[in-house]
Amino acid sequence: MSALAQHQQVAAGCGAPDQAAPLPASVDLTKETVITGVVNVDGAAVSGAYVRLLDSSGEFTAEVVTSPEGVFRFFAAPGTWTLRALARAGEGSTEVTATNGQNDVVVNLAD
Repeated sequence: MSALAQHQQVAAGCGAPDQAAPLPASVDLTKETVITGVVNVDGAAVSGAYVRLLDSSGEFTAEVVTSPEGVFRFFAAPGTWTLRALARAGEGSTEVTATNGQNDVVVNLAD
């Protein structure tokens, strides 16, 4: 196997979890905080956008890439978070005060 083929095989197995997949049955939403949402531009979902989770002081905490449907998900602690999205179509951010359970958010991109 060539070095390129080995690299492609490894890269194919290193993808992020499916952001649009249902939550695992082991997730107890009475005890856990999940921030989930979609990135939009002009009302259309944006796939492949980078979404960053920043804490209340603006510090970077995590980053995911949106699914083909523009969906993202973070597991976080309760509190105030900023979601910052960046894609070829633009960038945008929104703030959410998350509590235990599923917290749904929309991040709209500006050109």
